[in-house]
Amino acid sequence: MRESEYVKIMVGVPVEAADAVRQAMGEAGAGVQGNYKFCSFSFSGTGRFLPMAGANPAIGAVGKPEEVAEETIMTICRKDLVGQVIAAIKKAHPYEEPAIDILPRLEVE
Repeated sequence: MRESEYVKIMVGVPVEAADAVRQAMGEAGAGVQGNYKFCSFSFSGTGRFLPMAGANPAIGAVGKPEEVAEETIMTICRKDLVGQVIAAIKKAHPYEEPAIDILPRLEVE
């Protein structure tokens, strides 16, 4: 095994905005695998949060717990493109503070 030139990016997004975020990720260069582009995997879940004073929530209100039907999008991304992919996610994502995970990968030879 060796360290990969790719990372895995995961982000939760309200279901109605998932296609736009997925498209932005792909246009920024994420999701390229061999001869394929825009590769990703998604699963559904429930996002929960409590906007606090100073927040400007896209959904819900300050001081009120909120639950949102979300889709988690996972895709691979070359390490040298991570900055532009994260910028594209933040531009397309409706949340003020999107939760974005970047995970290392290993290549099995």
